[in-house]
Amino acid sequence: MSEKPSPFVHAVDLARLPEGETEIALAPKAGEREALADWAGVDAVDALAGTIRLKKLGAGHFHYDARFTADVTQSCVVTLEPVHSHIERAFKRLYQVESMRNAPIGKRAIELSATADDDEPEILESSKFDVAGPVLEELSLAIDPYPRAPGAAFQPPKENEAARESPFAVLKGLKTKR
Repeated sequence: MSEKPSPFVHAVDLARLPEGETEIALAPKAGEREALADWAGVDAVDALAGTIRLKKLGAGHFHYDARFTADVTQSCVVTLEPVHSHIERAFKRLYQVESMRNAPIGKRAIELSATADDDEPEILESSKFDVAGPVLEELSLAIDPYPRAPGAAFQPPKENEAARESPFAVLKGLKTKR
């Protein structure tokens, strides 16, 4: 993953979420997937689809539940052949909007916090939130940093006799030539 800004953003204003659960589908188009591949440092993101469920828990508190699948193509670190990977992940997070940080958390939020991946809610500076961001974070963490084609094994080069000789042995040889 690079330091470049995310090429796929799906912004939601959390302050305008209705009561109950809101479901959001993520499905970047071909051009966005190409930009995601460049951003993630892979050859291709062949498919990415996700479903996010946002639930308002109380004043400024939100439960984020996401599931996604992705098909990624990378180059084998040994043979440079294409390696195809299928990734499936599900995760949960709690968020709290900074401007509402001191608002009391509801009973439902306390119950859901026990099921979230983090103990504490992540603090958001604004109610404007990119719901695709956490999915892309999880995707980048799930990508194999050293993909290998089936059966590919690294064979170190054979050492020659000259390479095994110690540098001190070479110096000793110089001393005796005088």
